Amino acid sequence: MLQRIHHVAIICRDYPRAKAFYTQTLGLQIIAENFRAERDSWKLDLALPDGGQLELFSFPDPPVRPSRPEACGLRHLAFVVSDLDNAVSDLQRHKVEVEPIRVDEFTGRRFTFFADPDGLPIELYEIS
Repeated sequence: MLQRIHHVAIICRDYPRAKAFYTQTLGLQIIAENFRAERDSWKLDLALPDGGQLELFSFPDPPVRPSRPEACGLRHLAFVVSDLDNAVSDLQRHKVEVEPIRVDEFTGRRFTFFADPDGLPIELYEIS
């Protein structure tokens, strides 16, 4: 029945800052950008390399995420990278704080976390 994830929606507090983070820091390409005046809300569709999408929304005064990362609901986003050291270096060049690299105890693969401008945890998972 299900084939793959089509998109993941993210609500941000500071739209220009989040847009810059996802497009300039992470390098995602813009598919479409629309302002919805009736909701005072931006919607930015971003292309992921595998064909999936991220939808970035802004809303006036969205509630803060209750905790990180154990709040009920989406825990984190995880992206595959082929060279974790290179990806971490690139993020650090953009002044993004990255947690120390860890090893998954079950798969033996390396991974790390960082956060978007609103504190959403994002994982990089190395598969070479």
